[in-house]
Amino acid sequence: MSLIVTGTIGIDTVHTPNGSAECVLGGSCAYFAAASSHYTPTRLVGVVGDDWPESHREMLTSFPGIDLSGLEVRRGSSTFKWGGRYFDNMNDRETLFTELGVLEEHPPAVPDAFADSEFVFLGNTHPAVQLGMLEQLPDRNLAVADTMDLWINIAHDDLLQLLQAVDGLVVNDSEATQLTEERNAITAARRILDLGPTFVVVKKGEHGCVLVHRDCKDVRVLPAFPVESDGVVDPTGAGDSFAGGMMAHLATHGRVDIDSLQEAIAWGTVTASCTLGSFGLDGLRKVDLAGLESRMNQFQQAAWVGPRQVTA
Repeated sequence: MSLIVTGTIGIDTVHTPNGSAECVLGGSCAYFAAASSHYTPTRLVGVVGDDWPESHREMLTSFPGIDLSGLEVRRGSSTFKWGGRYFDNMNDRETLFTELGVLEEHPPAVPDAFADSEFVFLGNTHPAVQLGMLEQLPDRNLAVADTMDLWINIAHDDLLQLLQAVDGLVVNDSEATQLTEERNAITAARRILDLGPTFVVVKKGEHGCVLVHRDCKDVRVLPAFPVESDGVVDPTGAGDSFAGGMMAHLATHGRVDIDSLQEAIAWGTVTASCTLGSFGLDGLRKVDLAGLESRMNQFQQAAWVGPRQVTA
């Protein structure tokens, strides 16, 4: 089934304890589409300025599954730019600069050819923009959104409206706490369900993720993919890559029940692990489907906890 992603395309400058990279391709759209395109064709809707490097377009076109028909290059405008520095634990970072550029202008339109998209991911951007995108996709079967602390702070009412319109939300544990004032990830996820979504995925970084579903009392918990510290070069985009792998699995199989969602977040976890070892999209470009399947086998073995005890 057709998969579409909307969100940001950016130019990133990243500093980590393991190195630095200047002016690399970034943004929620870019990471998501690069990840999902390994599994299923992905439609991308985004906007950049005329300062967007040609090398960044070449990077995206190196993933044959990405349809760039919805990418607008806006003359006379500047591409969104972000710079950040990660601390030694690689979980915490500081923003060094943000230049919104085209994000301060009107958002791109969804092409008519994309209007029949069935699986929709609304990458991180202003929730009012996300809702406007969603309204252009009337044939959707599943709509999932991402958000961040900034929008929880400055666009809270718009975010609440968005949550009433989507089926799922993907957030990290600090964002879930900020949104609900609940420190426990499971309790926070259940509070978010009260705001509208059918399911919530709470990402906990190196501690894995939690899936809570309205129609299931059970909570599904998955560990992170095992990566040692020297294998983490740059965690930027890992969350968007996670979402790309997750949504691609759902779109490929066309099912959204709790078991399918659990399988999907496992594929999201495996896919995100490919992002960590390089700056930008290099890690995702260097892997293929066979490599991802091999990682899944490794992940299944690492996460295995033994047979369940059977009692009479």
